[in-house]
Amino acid sequence: MTFDLSLYLVLDSDLCRDHSMIETTLAAIRGGATMVQLRDKNARTDDMIKIGHALMAAMAGSNVPLIVNDNIEVALAIKAHGLHIGQDDMPVARARQQLGDDKILGLSVESESAMQAVDPALVDYIGIGPVFATATKPGHKPAIGLDGLKHLVGLSPLPAVAIGGLKTKHANAVMATGAQGMAVVSAICGKPDPETASRTLADAILSASSAS
Repeated sequence: MTFDLSLYLVLDSDLCRDHSMIETTLAAIRGGATMVQLRDKNARTDDMIKIGHALMAAMAGSNVPLIVNDNIEVALAIKAHGLHIGQDDMPVARARQQLGDDKILGLSVESESAMQAVDPALVDYIGIGPVFATATKPGHKPAIGLDGLKHLVGLSPLPAVAIGGLKTKHANAVMATGAQGMAVVSAICGKPDPETASRTLADAILSASSAS
């Protein structure tokens, strides 16, 4: 399945209180979001399946893939477009085997050694970060900064998306590293107008991509 990493929305149920995750997602897609990830480390699997089904229905026809974070059971149950796993989640080979060859598989990478272990035959894209410290993912690995991002993007055998504390103001610097896009949480989730926030971000990323 083809995909575009340029503006990758990662949902956060706590931030999406004023606008539900579905409302936020649809607004973000109208504003230019190109991928959406359902992430809720504290939710029960059956609750994730329920919201996942609703998201898949709401996003139908948008050509924007829905990726599930970490939970293969949810991804399979809702027939999501893909799965994203971290270094401490299930093994990549098992994830690919269960997911099938026609789905998108993303992998988080925070270090040079982890990047060197990536198998491009199994993984479709890399999430690199956290670029900056972020409150939306407690206990995250140490921030790698823009220099660390550039270094890992240079080593990546696959398209890479940057994540971790990223805002519109970072678009030029992030895209200059060679990353294919920016994954954001609080830059869209919890904003009074998620559509405008997404459009501003998408425009900044497009402009930065053209310049780099």
